[in-house]
Amino acid sequence: MLLNLHVKNFAIIDEVDVTFKDNLNILTGETGAGKSIIIGSINVALGGKISKDIIRKGADYALVELLFHIDDGQVIKELEALDVPVEDGQVIISRRIMNGKSISKVNGETVTTSVLKEIAGLLIDIHGQHEHQSLLYKEKHLDIVDRFSKDSIGDVKKQLESEYREYISVKNKLDELKIDDDKRLREMSFLEYEVNEIKNANLKIGEDDILNAEYKRLSNAKTIAEGLSNIYDLMSYQSIGSAGDIIGRAVKQIMKLEEYDKSITGLSSQLNDIEALLNDFNRDLSEYLSDLNNSEEDFAATEQRLDLINHLKSKYGNSIDEILNYLKLGEEKLDQYSNYEQTIDNLTKQLNKSEIKLNELSEQLSTIRQTKAKELTERMKAALIDLNFLDVRFEMVFKKIGHFSSNGFDDAEFLISTNPGEEIKPLSRVASGGELSRIMLAIKSVLADKDEIETLIFDEIDVGVSGRTAQKVSEKLSMIAGNHQVLCITHLPQIAAMADSHYIIEKLTDGISTQTSIRLLDSDESIGEIARILGGAVITDTVINSAKEMKELAKTTKKF
Repeated sequence: MLLNLHVKNFAIIDEVDVTFKDNLNILTGETGAGKSIIIGSINVALGGKISKDIIRKGADYALVELLFHIDDGQVIKELEALDVPVEDGQVIISRRIMNGKSISKVNGETVTTSVLKEIAGLLIDIHGQHEHQSLLYKEKHLDIVDRFSKDSIGDVKKQLESEYREYISVKNKLDELKIDDDKRLREMSFLEYEVNEIKNANLKIGEDDILNAEYKRLSNAKTIAEGLSNIYDLMSYQSIGSAGDIIGRAVKQIMKLEEYDKSITGLSSQLNDIEALLNDFNRDLSEYLSDLNNSEEDFAATEQRLDLINHLKSKYGNSIDEILNYLKLGEEKLDQYSNYEQTIDNLTKQLNKSEIKLNELSEQLSTIRQTKAKELTERMKAALIDLNFLDVRFEMVFKKIGHFSSNGFDDAEFLISTNPGEEIKPLSRVASGGELSRIMLAIKSVLADKDEIETLIFDEIDVGVSGRTAQKVSEKLSMIAGNHQVLCITHLPQIAAMADSHYIIEKLTDGISTQTSIRLLDSDESIGEIARILGGAVITDTVINSAKEMKELAKTTKKF
């Protein structure tokens, strides 16, 4: 459930902080007051597109924050699978926009826009002013049936998607191998050359890193030798004032002093240890310099080996791992070409087997869909009657697309007849804008029991609706709000009267700047706002009484 919306420096909003409640939250206001901006801010917070003028004039940034409370354990699991930590059932989504860029965070963790949209899909469903137009595209219709049938088709769809991936993999291999004999022989010859070139190199994982380090050392051998020779001169006994010379004289002197005072024996022992360490160091340094002076052959061998490896990398991959993987694939393909007839036969059998399995799963999926579609269309018909489609027929027809897909082979479309004696036709050829809006509302109401998404937003669902139909729409919204939190922007008094929580969106100006605000109305204020919608500029006692009557009527017709 959406508990709180906080918006700052967004379009004409200076700062808004509003708490929403359970059930039906209605938002009303004058035309141009900024109702669409409120919904727009929620859309932006959930990963929607950002317009250039989104930041309020004079501000450096815009910020939208949404606070959700989640009770559904399954939704919490799915959020945690997306690496969203959920503590005390709360999820905070924020999006800060600066200079055309944005930073999105969920519970303090920065997320990408794609991940944000996945998270949003689990928490909220926004039905915009034009979403009902998607019903004109029959591709959307099958998605609706699948949402309605998700408990029955989930496992079948997973199996089908997995089998389809295997089918495509086998088909691609078969298509790739089906070439004429001359081309196959040329391919084999080329593959043999590549395989032998890689195998003869006798590559070992990680050797390029070792060789690069060795090459770096050997290519700088002269610099290293000069530096170490200077160090040897400083540390050895070969020159007056060197470390070896000084420590040697110190050892001789302390040994003489030890004859006068046995208590300095410990110091003498330490100094002898230092001299021994220095001797060991000088010996090891001398040996290293000796090896370094004889490194020309090693350098040539290292350089040659690196050249070979880099040559192979330029042809077969950016690392030894990739080269060896290329070798493996080449050997497999060479084996397939060498046993061409058997390989083709095996892949053909595998493809046929996969096609049979795909067909079985597609038939199974189609059967479930068609069964569920009958249930869906019956419930849709009842919902449409509730929405003042008095003599309506609503059906779904299925055809096969003629090929396999990861979604089966169904091509489905909703058909409708809204008048007695009228031929049933596709939605795109029958329904008007207002009718499509009500059909979408009917779909939302039918899916309400199936949908795990707790919060639904309807942005002007009342487009093209009036009179008795408006009353029916308000009752349907109230019914949906029995199991979901619903936020609805409306211009209709019938829908406003049905509110469990009524908010007004207002545009205020001081003559210098303009800003939008939103606040919760009490009972009397709600009646006054309904009266404004009913009466327009002049609100008489009769209009006020009509608003009160509408509120009372709404209480008696609520579905929960």
